[in-house]
Amino acid sequence: MGPDRRTLSLGRRSVLVAVTVVCAVTVLAAPGTAFAAPEPSPSPSASPAKSPTPVSNKDLEAVREKLEKLYHSAAVATDEYNAAEEAADKQSAQIVALAKKIVQGQERLAELKKRAGAAAAAQYRSGGLSDETKLMLSDDPQEFLEGAGRVLQGERATKGLLGEMTRTQQDLEQYAKDASAQWQKLEAGRKTKAAAQKKIEKQIKAAEQLESRLEKEEKERLAELEKEAAHKAQTAWLDSGILDDIKGKASEEGRKAVEYATEQLGKPYEWGAEGPKTYDCSGLTSQAWASAGQGIPRTSQEQWKQLKRIDVEDMRPGDLIIYNADASHVAMYIGDGAIIHAPRPGRTVTVAGAGSMPILGVVRPDAG
Repeated sequence: MGPDRRTLSLGRRSVLVAVTVVCAVTVLAAPGTAFAAPEPSPSPSASPAKSPTPVSNKDLEAVREKLEKLYHSAAVATDEYNAAEEAADKQSAQIVALAKKIVQGQERLAELKKRAGAAAAAQYRSGGLSDETKLMLSDDPQEFLEGAGRVLQGERATKGLLGEMTRTQQDLEQYAKDASAQWQKLEAGRKTKAAAQKKIEKQIKAAEQLESRLEKEEKERLAELEKEAAHKAQTAWLDSGILDDIKGKASEEGRKAVEYATEQLGKPYEWGAEGPKTYDCSGLTSQAWASAGQGIPRTSQEQWKQLKRIDVEDMRPGDLIIYNADASHVAMYIGDGAIIHAPRPGRTVTVAGAGSMPILGVVRPDAG
């Protein structure tokens, strides 16, 4: 599913990973490194009438926190949307399978009715005389008895035929009920998906409007504040000595998943997207592991629920780190305290510090 770059040799891909990680970790992740607040830009010398009053760092920090909440809300809604879409795919497949069973059942029932009709006609043609009378009129009693045995077998076969008809009819009724139930679930899922989409678009629009009110210089300072917040969190995580305990090596499947994720660096975030041109957070991780031959749930919340949980100290490249108390974000650990993830709208797939966001836990797709 990835681009042609996936045909690069393993050595070259490993170099790409190493270079990316070294660049990111050297700047962002050295234990004990403090991150200085960005230098405030000098106040404009022009008169207030010609230049707006600059926004203070305190006000920009409030904007940053507001944006973080808006995009977090959008991420939660994106998980709801993705879950509804995944459920719809499964329900549609089940409806198709049930439809095939109904067609097959109807064909089988028609065949059974035809056979039952032929048996009934044959019985009618040979009817009218009792077995005792047929025996008395028979020229060959032995032949009659053999014929009577065949008749008895035929009667038993007819009863079996009628029983199969009854069971087939019951199966058809159950298939119809199941299909109806799936249609109802599909319709409910459609409404859930539409509501989630509306919420996503509302939150993203609010965030974009909030950012649009800022001047270019203020946007740059806001970006610096975002980086500073992430760097401080990463530094605190590393200062705990966590990297001293994380020494796991990637499995073969994990290595392939990391290679895939690395090849997506720089591609835009888009909610609900699974590549190959754009991704959301769980779209990236699910497709990376699919490329390694391991299917995993589509959403970060289901990845957290269904995949095997691993202690942070035991994680290895390819494992997935789930973030926030509501499991609304996911990233792939690539080693040396770094992750690859699709952050949010307006950002691209990038390398970041594994501790730059609040970690809920770690899961391993290939634990089995």
